[in-house]
Amino acid sequence: MAGLEPLYAWARPTISRPQDALVCGIHWELIQHGYRCLGTGDEAGPDERKSELLPAGWEANKEVYTLRYKSKDDAHELLLKAITVEDSMILNVMDRSSQKVADVTLAVADYINPEHLDDFHKVFKNTEELRTRITSGIIAPLGAPAEKAKNEPESKEDVHWDENPLRIPPRQPMGTRAPYRPSPVNPFAVGGADLDPLGGRSGGMIVDPLRSGVPQPGIDPSSGIPGRLPPGAVPPGARFDPFGPLGIGRPGPDPDHLPPPGYDDMFM
Repeated sequence: MAGLEPLYAWARPTISRPQDALVCGIHWELIQHGYRCLGTGDEAGPDERKSELLPAGWEANKEVYTLRYKSKDDAHELLLKAITVEDSMILNVMDRSSQKVADVTLAVADYINPEHLDDFHKVFKNTEELRTRITSGIIAPLGAPAEKAKNEPESKEDVHWDENPLRIPPRQPMGTRAPYRPSPVNPFAVGGADLDPLGGRSGGMIVDPLRSGVPQPGIDPSSGIPGRLPPGAVPPGARFDPFGPLGIGRPGPDPDHLPPPGYDDMFM
């Protein structure tokens, strides 16, 4: 319970019995969960402020310790009443914001060594168990105070738009073209390449041997005619139909291998 030692050293002059030491430990556990102490009693006093320290007069009533707390985000305000019953302590905590109530009963001897009230390193025992009892019996039922997320949400640029079929793809700068990412889960994407006038997609219903994935040699513009065209005769990227049959080494059908409609009609 980091931080409890300086608190205990500060409160030591007012600690006279094991119950005082246990309340000190319970108080610090609430501080660790994001609460700050406002003061003693059921009602607010003048000039109250949030503090990690125990308020003045916190140990005045040895039968019922009454402390009020508020979360750092002001969403929860707790009223703690620690009631001493023989060798036990009953913790009754109410969240005034939601009217929820939580109760925990602790055996004082399980967590405090009464003969070592002057020695912080020996006065507390089973601190992990005490922390668990407070967390499960008070913090969890009443709701932990909200805290800032430690990690920032991932940037929108890191999320691929094609992971969500309903997401509108981001706009691309002028002159650029978004890369095609086929969706493996969209059954309606079949044949989409046939609707692409620019021919940048793959997976259409018509088999194109020129885009089958197998490396193909480039088209020789001068194939089928005597001599060769001069360099630069065909601009890069221009569509060019060879003058004659394709040269040796280029497998596959002619680019115009698809016949016109009704080619086999003898009356055409």
